[in-house]
Amino acid sequence: MEHDFFEQFVFEAWDALPEAFRERLDNVEVVVEEWPDAETLRLAGVRHRAQLLGFYHGVPLTERTHYYGSVLPDKISIYRQPIMMRCRDWEEVRRMIDRVLKHELGHHFGLTDDRLREIGAY
Repeated sequence: MEHDFFEQFVFEAWDALPEAFRERLDNVEVVVEEWPDAETLRLAGVRHRAQLLGFYHGVPLTERTHYYGSVLPDKISIYRQPIMMRCRDWEEVRRMIDRVLKHELGHHFGLTDDRLREIGAY
């Protein structure tokens, strides 16, 4: 049941995105995973799996050239266990999912972690 609530919050966060953003996300898949794998931790530069809440796997729009095409969808992973460990109640979980999803979408649109910090998205 807990997993169902979590996934529902992810769907709600996606549906709440402005249409202008969703129109540019036709090749992006959002998945819920329990924990990040070792390779993702390495790519993120994170040592402990509880520290990573989400991850964008893909090529940001700002780095794509005219040769980009016929590729698998980009993927945004939302990690359930690390988020659940940080939150005290379901409302916190909902807010955290919304924040993590928007953060990872920022990477899809080409924003770096430094830029996301500058605009207060951390």
